[in-house]
Amino acid sequence: MAITNLPKTPKIHRIPQPKFIDAIRWLSSPSPFQKSFITSLYDSDFHTPSLEIHSLDPSKTLTTALFSWTPPSRISSLKSTPSLFAASTFLGSLHIFKTPEEMSVLGNDMSDLGSKTSVMEPVVSVVGREFHVGSVGGVDLMEGGSECVSVGEDGRVNLVDERGDFRRWWDLRKSGAAVAQFKGNWDHGTTSGIIHSIDIHPSRKHTCLAGGSSGTVFAWDLRRQQEPIILSSIGSSDTMTHPLSESEVWEVQYDCYTKSLNSNISSSRILPAMICSEDGILAVIGQGEEPTELLAEPCAINSFDIDCQNPSDVICSLEWESIVILSRP
Repeated sequence: MAITNLPKTPKIHRIPQPKFIDAIRWLSSPSPFQKSFITSLYDSDFHTPSLEIHSLDPSKTLTTALFSWTPPSRISSLKSTPSLFAASTFLGSLHIFKTPEEMSVLGNDMSDLGSKTSVMEPVVSVVGREFHVGSVGGVDLMEGGSECVSVGEDGRVNLVDERGDFRRWWDLRKSGAAVAQFKGNWDHGTTSGIIHSIDIHPSRKHTCLAGGSSGTVFAWDLRRQQEPIILSSIGSSDTMTHPLSESEVWEVQYDCYTKSLNSNISSSRILPAMICSEDGILAVIGQGEEPTELLAEPCAINSFDIDCQNPSDVICSLEWESIVILSRP
């Protein structure tokens, strides 16, 4: 497959970890020289999960654990905002925490932690069979608020408020009704068609990215619901001959950094997207364009996150117990 090259090679920093990394997210920082991130870990030797906040030194080669928490089971999904982050588990529970920056605003001085790791506690925890039965597949925090949406393998969609109360939810403006439902044959009948990740653009809220089985990445436009816009797929004649990946696409995100480099992108086109996959690919894809490969690892890339404060920085978690940070020029 022909892969286009970046104008300049990004700087790549690798930080080995002693545990398996399930997911990773940047946290909002008051300064670009005081970066921090949240990561969910799993110790396979002792079968113990953990959730940890680490600071990152300016060289992006060393991390220091600041906070830790032991969840009731392995983390299944992780989401962060400037003031909160949420973690769900394979046992079906949801836990919401305040970020270190928010705790600093509330009077807890983070600068006094030094090399000591403190125990953090959730401000909201929701558990029980009334909430979810089985794993929570995904969570999302509402913009500008303290509400959280959870989606479970049991098919339930719950809206959780700041008190930990929850209710079945689709669209708050409609009583129990979905806003829209997409039934396109995006997998062309070749696979089971599992979707692993979605992302909604912050300013173009009518478009949704999705990544799933067999290297499939597509966009869904709520204004034109008949057919998805395929960005990468196996067995599709209307896309590139060779898909970007032939394995599971674990995560997709709109890439505002690549968009900023190309001001000629039409408003009618799908904006560039970043993806990571089971076969170790981290890349940027665009509608009708060849992909730009950022990483090609010998193991799965489980998760990644683009720093919303500095979109040139990307953090990734690798299956082989390693964190990779890319600084794009």
